[in-house]
Amino acid sequence: MSERPQPLKAINRLFEGKEPWQIVTMTASSVLAIVWAHSLYNAKESVTTRLRKEFFRWLRQVPIVRRKIDEKMAEINSDFRKDVTKRLAGVTVRRELPETGLDPEQVMEEVRDHVALGAYDWQNGSVSGAVYHVSQEISKVACDAYSLTAYTNPLHADVFPGINKMEAEVVRMAINLFHGDDDCCGTVTTGGTESIIMACKAFRDLAYSKGISNPQIIVPSTVHSAFDKAAQYLGLSVKTIPVNPDTMTVDVEKVKRAIGRRTCLIVGSAPNYPYGTMDDIIALSDIAVEYDVPLHVDACLGGFVAAFMNDAGHHVPVFDFRLPGVSSISADTHKYGFAPKGTSVILYRKQEYRHHQYTVTTEWPGGVYGSPTVNGSRAGGLIAACWATMMYVGKARYVQMTDEVIRTARHIENEVRKIPGLFVFGKPATSVVAFGSNKFDIFKMAELLHKKGWSLNALQFPSGIHICVTHAHTHAGIAERFLQDTRDAAAACMKDSNAPVEGKMAIYGVAQEISDRSLVSDITKYFIDSMYYLPKEEDQVKTNSN
Repeated sequence: MSERPQPLKAINRLFEGKEPWQIVTMTASSVLAIVWAHSLYNAKESVTTRLRKEFFRWLRQVPIVRRKIDEKMAEINSDFRKDVTKRLAGVTVRRELPETGLDPEQVMEEVRDHVALGAYDWQNGSVSGAVYHVSQEISKVACDAYSLTAYTNPLHADVFPGINKMEAEVVRMAINLFHGDDDCCGTVTTGGTESIIMACKAFRDLAYSKGISNPQIIVPSTVHSAFDKAAQYLGLSVKTIPVNPDTMTVDVEKVKRAIGRRTCLIVGSAPNYPYGTMDDIIALSDIAVEYDVPLHVDACLGGFVAAFMNDAGHHVPVFDFRLPGVSSISADTHKYGFAPKGTSVILYRKQEYRHHQYTVTTEWPGGVYGSPTVNGSRAGGLIAACWATMMYVGKARYVQMTDEVIRTARHIENEVRKIPGLFVFGKPATSVVAFGSNKFDIFKMAELLHKKGWSLNALQFPSGIHICVTHAHTHAGIAERFLQDTRDAAAACMKDSNAPVEGKMAIYGVAQEISDRSLVSDITKYFIDSMYYLPKEEDQVKTNSN
């Protein structure tokens, strides 16, 4: 008779002399410990994060704390509503359908009134990002195309085959810009967020097909928040990797060390939204190949600038399908592709990946149903407007406009570096220039620039602001006006570096100091609520009288 293996001998010795109930208890305890350890390892959030959330959840149940929080939240919510009421002062607020429809002239008059609402002159380049060109002829071509196709729906391919053709052509043109081959494919989406969600969905489902039940994505701390949204929607866990504080690019070695059996996707930005710096996509591609994990390149913001930079005479590192590890790329046609808002592309190296993006239902009584993106019915007019824009602008003009944007961005960057009290974060790769200060509260300067009519983007962890240079900023005098206002604001802050920050910008500074991030989340939810708030007539009278 063969001798028992050593592990079995050890187990027998462990249970030797034990009562049955003790054996059952020890076995059950061991199983429960293994299950607990497994759930701990596979949890979507780290132990530290969960403990912190649980502590603050408990703290908020203390009556005096709960009362103080409720009072403050009610005050904040009221302030948001008052801001909306002031913005809409003197404007007709409609809560019900008109008894009889307005005539076309009345409708358009109200539309013009609504477009004119707001404190910033976006048509004259006073806004960071948001509107990427102010060319009337480009807008006319896009809007004419939309008006012809506004009621089309590419879901019905047999009814609107021309819309499907235009979508396929937009995708193929984008693939060629990013040096993809004939195997590359993709879809048009409604924007960068949907493109990112689709990429995460595709690679989550690819992981499922390989037996990974709890996939994880690895992202830089500077990656767009749409990846967090994707994780919330899709049940993914997120491993966040810090960036180098000098270069503001992801720590590649830490990405490498974070890869494990659960990894379904690693991500790099080209460039990132906060600082406009580009992660080392070449190094990330090498890691992707070495570990056989997909690499997604998020080029939503600057992709349609970076694609033309070399032709425009400006260096940009390789970040696209020329790198073997790049599995997918997201890029927004409604930014520097100059199409109307509502289009982006998600591109894949091979069809297998795109298949995992699709949603297909085969048992529905309404028939077999399949859709490529989040939406079922889609706006054919937006696809047509995007296609028309790309056809009208053409490569030569894209290169020219890219040159103008990059030259303006580099000029702003170089001049900001010379301003006493300011520093530029990292090395901007495309059109975003981010800056901060070690001498004064940068949000104080942002507040002063706001009073001069500039709408800039606030950054946190660390504090900063950025300007996303668009083609509107390339027009004569706009960049110089921005630089002079920035010099004046910085000089004022240097003279009185202890002056408190007031107004909207004060919120950004305070928010960073709040340890309980759920409170910041609640404040943000109230702000979003205010976007849907319609003041009543008595509220407008009350606010105006105050």
